[in-house]
Amino acid sequence: MNIEGLDYNTQREKLVLPEYGREVQKMVDHAVAIPDKEERQRCAETIIGIMDRMFPQNHEGADYKQKLWDHLALMSNFKLDIDYPYDVTQALKIASKPEPMKYPMTHIPVRHYGKMLFEAFEQLKTMSEGPERDELARITANQMKRSLLQWSHGSADDEKVISDLARFTDGKIQLDPATFKFAKINERELNETRKKRRG
Repeated sequence: MNIEGLDYNTQREKLVLPEYGREVQKMVDHAVAIPDKEERQRCAETIIGIMDRMFPQNHEGADYKQKLWDHLALMSNFKLDIDYPYDVTQALKIASKPEPMKYPMTHIPVRHYGKMLFEAFEQLKTMSEGPERDELARITANQMKRSLLQWSHGSADDEKVISDLARFTDGKIQLDPATFKFAKINERELNETRKKRRG
């Protein structure tokens, strides 16, 4: 749709630093076009004053003034011929985007248990019998039950947890439902955490 007299930001030139807005960018463009160097300098200092007032919370940073001048240099595409009070040659580093981080594409057979529980299952498979393995099995079983309750994936009863633990440890950990006691889990607290995640 093209309505005469209306222009949209999508049709306008892309802003170098959108946080300062289009009006500040126009001021910078105007300053670049001023033929007299002294007047250009005064205009640049006025623009810095405006930029400074836009973000008073940044005053705490030790190098915030340097950043303002760096931003001015970036917005002018380094065409603003003035006497900068700081060295702005490193300003391009601000504009450069960081390399995207690689997302770990680990296969997790049952996602509601998560990667850490599957690491615990692997650990339990290799451990020899004893109090250390019993303790890790206890912690793992309780966390499995918490995860089931938290993510609402089917039944969170004790038999399911015991069965899953045996399955994912290749039968090495066989908890006895008659003697093993699960820790008390506050389901209300877990539900509140789940609601916060969804909200």
